[in-house]
Amino acid sequence: MSALGENSVDKLIEIAHKPTPGQRLISWGSRPPGRLYLPACAVVGLALLYEDSMPGGHLPSFVFGMGGGALLAAMGALRLGTALSVARPMIRRYWLRWITAPIIAVVAIALSVTDVPLKSRLDMASDELLEVRDTANRSTTIPLNGEWAGSYPLAAASVSEQGVARFTVRGSGLLRDSGLAYSPKPLPTDVFVPGEGGLVYEHISGDWYSWSMH
Repeated sequence: MSALGENSVDKLIEIAHKPTPGQRLISWGSRPPGRLYLPACAVVGLALLYEDSMPGGHLPSFVFGMGGGALLAAMGALRLGTALSVARPMIRRYWLRWITAPIIAVVAIALSVTDVPLKSRLDMASDELLEVRDTANRSTTIPLNGEWAGSYPLAAASVSEQGVARFTVRGSGLLRDSGLAYSPKPLPTDVFVPGEGGLVYEHISGDWYSWSMH
Protein backbone atom coordinates (compact mmCIF):
# COMPACT_ATOMS: atom_id res chain seq x y z
CA MET A 1 0.00 0.00 0.00
CA SER A 2 1.36 3.42 -0.91
CA ALA A 3 2.11 6.11 1.65
CA LEU A 4 -0.80 8.16 0.26
CA GLY A 5 -3.15 5.23 0.78
CA GLU A 6 -1.97 4.67 4.33
CA ASN A 7 -2.51 8.35 5.21
CA SER A 8 -6.05 8.19 3.81
CA VAL A 9 -6.85 5.10 5.89
CA ASP A 10 -5.45 6.75 9.02
CA LYS A 11 -7.61 9.82 8.48
CA LEU A 12 -10.72 7.67 7.96
CA ILE A 13 -10.02 5.78 11.19
CA GLU A 14 -9.49 9.03 13.05
CA ILE A 15 -12.75 10.48 11.77
CA ALA A 16 -14.66 7.26 12.49
CA HIS A 17 -13.54 7.17 16.13
CA LYS A 18 -13.89 10.87 16.89
CA PRO A 19 -16.49 11.14 19.69
CA THR A 20 -19.50 13.36 19.28
CA PRO A 21 -20.23 16.19 21.78
CA GLY A 22 -22.95 14.00 23.30
CA GLN A 23 -20.55 11.11 23.77
CA ARG A 24 -18.01 13.45 25.32
CA LEU A 25 -20.65 14.73 27.75
CA ILE A 26 -21.68 11.19 28.71
CA SER A 27 -18.05 10.19 29.21
CA TRP A 28 -17.41 13.25 31.40
CA GLY A 29 -20.63 12.92 33.36
CA SER A 30 -20.23 9.23 34.07
CA ARG A 31 -16.94 9.78 35.89
CA PRO A 32 -17.00 10.68 39.60
CA PRO A 33 -15.82 14.12 40.77
CA GLY A 34 -12.04 14.12 40.57
CA ARG A 35 -8.84 15.82 41.59
CA LEU A 36 -9.75 19.27 40.27
CA TYR A 37 -13.45 19.51 41.12
CA LEU A 38 -13.28 18.61 44.81
CA PRO A 39 -10.32 20.91 45.65
CA ALA A 40 -12.13 23.68 43.75
CA CYS A 41 -15.18 23.13 45.98
CA ALA A 42 -12.97 23.39 49.06
CA VAL A 43 -11.36 26.63 47.81
CA VAL A 44 -14.76 28.20 47.12
CA GLY A 45 -16.00 27.11 50.55
CA LEU A 46 -12.97 28.69 52.24
CA ALA A 47 -13.46 31.91 50.27
CA LEU A 48 -17.07 32.17 51.47
CA LEU A 49 -16.03 31.48 55.07
CA TYR A 50 -13.39 34.21 54.81
CA GLU A 51 -16.05 36.56 53.45
CA ASP A 52 -18.27 35.75 56.41
CA SER A 53 -15.42 36.41 58.86
CA MET A 54 -15.31 40.08 57.78
CA PRO A 55 -17.84 42.45 59.37
CA GLY A 56 -20.18 43.55 56.61
CA GLY A 57 -18.67 41.04 54.18
CA HIS A 58 -15.76 41.21 51.74
CA LEU A 59 -16.57 42.06 48.12
CA PRO A 60 -13.80 40.14 46.24
CA SER A 61 -14.39 36.98 48.28
CA PHE A 62 -18.15 37.34 47.86
CA VAL A 63 -17.93 37.65 44.07
CA PHE A 64 -15.42 34.80 43.78
CA GLY A 65 -17.30 32.53 46.18
CA MET A 66 -20.78 33.09 44.78
CA GLY A 67 -19.67 32.95 41.15
CA GLY A 68 -17.48 29.92 41.66
CA GLY A 69 -20.11 28.21 43.80
CA ALA A 70 -22.81 28.71 41.16
CA LEU A 71 -20.53 27.33 38.44
CA LEU A 72 -19.50 24.29 40.49
CA ALA A 73 -23.10 23.61 41.52
CA ALA A 74 -24.20 23.66 37.87
CA MET A 75 -21.37 21.34 36.87
CA GLY A 76 -22.17 18.98 39.74
CA ALA A 77 -25.87 18.85 38.89
CA LEU A 78 -25.13 18.17 35.21
CA ARG A 79 -22.62 15.46 36.05
CA LEU A 80 -24.94 13.82 38.59
CA GLY A 81 -27.88 13.88 36.18
CA THR A 82 -25.76 12.28 33.47
CA ALA A 83 -24.42 9.62 35.84
CA LEU A 84 -27.93 8.77 37.08
CA SER A 85 -29.02 8.27 33.47
CA VAL A 86 -26.18 6.17 32.09
CA ALA A 87 -23.75 5.19 34.87
CA ARG A 88 -25.52 4.39 38.13
CA PRO A 89 -22.92 1.74 39.10
CA MET A 90 -20.25 4.48 39.10
CA ILE A 91 -22.22 6.37 41.75
CA ARG A 92 -22.40 3.33 44.02
CA ARG A 93 -18.75 2.46 43.50
CA TYR A 94 -17.41 5.98 44.14
CA TRP A 95 -20.11 7.16 46.55
CA LEU A 96 -17.65 8.95 48.87
CA ARG A 97 -16.38 11.17 46.07
CA TRP A 98 -19.95 11.93 45.00
CA ILE A 99 -21.04 13.10 48.47
CA THR A 100 -17.88 15.08 49.29
CA ALA A 101 -18.93 18.26 47.44
CA PRO A 102 -22.42 18.40 49.05
CA ILE A 103 -20.81 17.85 52.47
CA ILE A 104 -18.44 20.77 51.87
CA ALA A 105 -21.41 22.95 50.90
CA VAL A 106 -23.50 21.96 53.94
CA VAL A 107 -20.61 22.55 56.36
CA ALA A 108 -19.82 25.96 54.84
CA ILE A 109 -23.48 27.04 54.97
CA ALA A 110 -23.90 25.82 58.58
CA LEU A 111 -20.79 27.67 59.74
CA SER A 112 -21.86 30.81 57.90
CA VAL A 113 -25.42 30.81 59.26
CA THR A 114 -24.17 30.46 62.84
CA ASP A 115 -21.53 33.22 62.34
CA VAL A 116 -18.75 30.89 63.45
CA PRO A 117 -16.09 32.48 61.18
CA LEU A 118 -16.86 36.03 62.39
CA LYS A 119 -17.08 35.08 66.07
CA SER A 120 -13.90 32.99 65.96
CA ARG A 121 -11.89 35.70 64.22
CA LEU A 122 -13.22 38.34 66.61
CA ASP A 123 -12.28 36.20 69.62
CA MET A 124 -8.69 36.10 68.35
CA ALA A 125 -8.59 39.87 67.84
CA SER A 126 -10.67 41.21 70.75
CA ASP A 127 -7.82 41.85 73.21
CA GLU A 128 -5.78 43.85 70.70
CA LEU A 129 -8.86 45.75 69.55
CA LEU A 130 -9.51 46.81 73.14
CA GLU A 131 -5.89 47.99 73.40
CA VAL A 132 -6.52 50.19 70.37
CA ARG A 133 -9.68 51.51 72.02
CA ASP A 134 -7.74 52.43 75.17
CA THR A 135 -5.30 54.55 73.15
CA ALA A 136 -7.92 56.21 70.94
CA ASN A 137 -8.75 59.91 71.31
CA ARG A 138 -12.42 60.54 72.00
CA SER A 139 -12.41 63.79 70.03
CA THR A 140 -11.41 62.48 66.62
CA THR A 141 -11.06 59.43 64.38
CA ILE A 142 -7.56 57.96 64.30
CA PRO A 143 -6.33 56.75 60.90
CA LEU A 144 -4.50 53.44 61.27
CA ASN A 145 -3.57 52.78 57.61
CA GLY A 146 -4.00 49.01 57.72
CA GLU A 147 -2.35 48.44 61.10
CA TRP A 148 -3.20 44.95 62.32
CA ALA A 149 -5.12 44.36 65.52
CA GLY A 150 -5.17 40.63 65.99
CA SER A 151 -6.49 39.16 62.76
CA TYR A 152 -8.03 42.39 61.40
CA PRO A 153 -6.34 45.19 59.40
CA LEU A 154 -7.75 48.48 60.65
CA ALA A 155 -8.29 51.57 58.54
CA ALA A 156 -9.42 53.80 61.46
CA ALA A 157 -10.67 53.78 65.05
CA SER A 158 -12.73 56.15 67.16
CA VAL A 159 -14.40 56.32 70.57
CA SER A 160 -17.60 58.33 71.06
CA GLU A 161 -18.53 60.36 74.12
CA GLN A 162 -20.90 57.53 75.04
CA GLY A 163 -17.97 55.11 75.17
CA VAL A 164 -18.76 53.30 71.93
CA ALA A 165 -15.57 52.22 70.17
CA ARG A 166 -15.80 51.84 66.40
CA PHE A 167 -13.14 50.15 64.29
CA THR A 168 -13.18 50.45 60.53
CA VAL A 169 -11.80 47.20 59.08
CA ARG A 170 -9.86 47.66 55.85
CA GLY A 171 -11.46 45.78 52.97
CA SER A 172 -14.70 45.02 54.80
CA GLY A 173 -18.12 45.86 53.43
CA LEU A 174 -19.66 44.93 50.10
CA LEU A 175 -20.31 48.46 48.88
CA ARG A 176 -19.52 50.85 51.75
CA ASP A 177 -17.31 50.85 54.84
CA SER A 178 -18.00 48.39 57.63
CA GLY A 179 -16.29 47.37 60.82
CA LEU A 180 -16.55 46.33 64.44
CA ALA A 181 -17.89 48.13 67.47
CA TYR A 182 -17.51 47.64 71.21
CA SER A 183 -19.98 49.02 73.73
CA PRO A 184 -20.51 48.05 77.39
CA LYS A 185 -24.09 49.32 76.99
CA PRO A 186 -26.54 47.68 74.57
CA LEU A 187 -26.77 49.29 71.14
CA PRO A 188 -29.84 49.39 68.89
CA THR A 189 -29.50 46.70 66.23
CA ASP A 190 -30.92 46.23 62.73
CA VAL A 191 -32.18 49.82 62.60
CA PHE A 192 -30.69 53.11 61.43
CA VAL A 193 -29.04 54.84 64.38
CA PRO A 194 -30.47 58.38 64.87
CA GLY A 195 -27.92 61.08 64.06
CA GLU A 196 -25.50 58.61 62.43
CA GLY A 197 -26.72 58.74 58.83
CA GLY A 198 -27.07 55.24 57.44
CA LEU A 199 -25.24 53.44 60.26
CA VAL A 200 -26.68 50.08 61.31
CA TYR A 201 -25.38 47.82 64.10
CA GLU A 202 -25.69 44.04 64.25
CA HIS A 203 -24.97 42.14 67.45
CA ILE A 204 -22.20 39.53 67.32
CA SER A 205 -21.67 38.37 70.91
CA GLY A 206 -21.23 39.92 74.33
CA ASP A 207 -20.36 43.63 74.01
CA TRP A 208 -19.29 43.29 70.39
CA TYR A 209 -21.18 44.43 67.31
CA SER A 210 -20.58 44.82 63.61
CA TRP A 211 -21.55 48.05 61.90
CA SER A 212 -22.21 48.97 58.29
CA MET A 213 -23.06 52.12 56.40
CA HIS A 214 -26.09 51.85 54.12
